[in-house]
Amino acid sequence: METLKSLIQTKFKTLTLITVALAFSVIVLMVRMKLNKSFFFLFLVWNVFLAIIPYSITMYLSTKPNLSKFKLGLWFIAWLAFLPNAPYIITDLIHIRLGNDSFLWLDVLVVLSFALSGLLLFYLSIIDMQHLISKSFKRISIGTVTTIILFLCGFGVYLGRFLRYNSWEIVSGPQHLISDIISIIISPFQNLEAWLFTLGFGLFLVVGFWMFKNLFSADKTIY
Repeated sequence: METLKSLIQTKFKTLTLITVALAFSVIVLMVRMKLNKSFFFLFLVWNVFLAIIPYSITMYLSTKPNLSKFKLGLWFIAWLAFLPNAPYIITDLIHIRLGNDSFLWLDVLVVLSFALSGLLLFYLSIIDMQHLISKSFKRISIGTVTTIILFLCGFGVYLGRFLRYNSWEIVSGPQHLISDIISIIISPFQNLEAWLFTLGFGLFLVVGFWMFKNLFSADKTIY
């Protein structure tokens, strides 16, 4: 209980920002459901829940001052498996064309609000993980590791959006997932879309993180 209290105190402003962002997203969604009499975008609530998981992991690990390298490594794998769920919400913009034509601007606002909430959780979680890694593995280049993570997330979003895999299938059905990943790697020209998407979306995440990190560093009071 004391740990939870200390965590809330040290990250009060960050948690407040997250709460406001999520609350706004849910309110806009409820308004959209009321006006359009449709539950079409209700899946966004589940998607943002999945986006909360990696941030919850890094927030929890931040309360463990004596975390061993082995345990951090195990948690890192679990964290990385769920991390693409946060930026994945951006690709939900494709559902706008499937929605109702009335109040189209509201559909855009709903998806964008959830997408921005996901990105906020995503970048905050990466910053947390950077701190954890730098404390336990002092010789590792954090910049290089972060860049690799961001491009892996781009690839993870591709697997989720176009091949319809989810994070749970790493455990429940890894054979098909591994097979598709190997196929994409060894046959790049036959899977050009996968490589282009990974590169493009990865660069988008890299640029976004660079901007976020600079703003984050300029205002330490966010944390």
